[in-house]
Amino acid sequence: MNDPLDSLQVRVEGRAQRPALVYLPGIHGDWTMITSFRARMRPQVRLVEFSYPRTLTWTLDDYAGAVLAALAARSVDAGWLLGESFGSQVLWRMLEQCGAPAQNPAQAREPGRAGFRPQGVILAGGFVRYPWMGLARLAAHAGRRTPAWGWRLGLRAYALYARCRHRHAPETLADVREFIRRRLEPADRLAIRHRLRLMLENDPRPVARRTRLPVYTLVGALDPVVPALPVRHWLQRHCPGYRGCRTVLPADHNVLGTAPQRSAEQILRWLGIGT
Repeated sequence: MNDPLDSLQVRVEGRAQRPALVYLPGIHGDWTMITSFRARMRPQVRLVEFSYPRTLTWTLDDYAGAVLAALAARSVDAGWLLGESFGSQVLWRMLEQCGAPAQNPAQAREPGRAGFRPQGVILAGGFVRYPWMGLARLAAHAGRRTPAWGWRLGLRAYALYARCRHRHAPETLADVREFIRRRLEPADRLAIRHRLRLMLENDPRPVARRTRLPVYTLVGALDPVVPALPVRHWLQRHCPGYRGCRTVLPADHNVLGTAPQRSAEQILRWLGIGT
């Protein structure tokens, strides 16, 4: 019997008449750490969430194509893209496959255009080309060398940290156990290592240089994984659609999970909905 986690999973909540927000998860690959954020967004938007398959063969183009096909199958023909960390790399490929970089915002909203029409981009702890490639290569090397017991020990330490960090996000806190359970599976660990390799090989800067859709960045003030300043400075200088950044205290890299209320309020403002 096939494990459902080995295929792309999709969850759609909210009425079709509401603005669509498409969530692309980080390198862990699923929606287990945004439960509190989901609860705050559900009344306002049509939230489309994805959980990646634990594949060792997909390219970023495969990820992007599968997400776009799933959106088409569910009649989600327009919306904002929310790329969390690694999800930002899938996001840039989606823009390229949609032909969105050369569009201006008005064209992106024209009725009758074929395929999914991105209306804007939000990078939640995301990036263009990862700015600290040496650190990423070191992480990839450590991932290959770390034994299973070391991986389990690290996840136990994260579970203790998560209980503290998510104490004001009870819905997410309830899903920490499921997050840990999935990460303990050997197939999941291999899939994470594969996604890290894809990130190391990817350079979406040519796409970002042509992107005229609104682009925003949402970052945690205590993010040790993706440095906010280099990402913001590059976008300011090179991305014509870049509109601004919001830094959230006291969030960390998982800004949607550790500051769900502030993240939701800011994203709703960017979508023109307000709170």
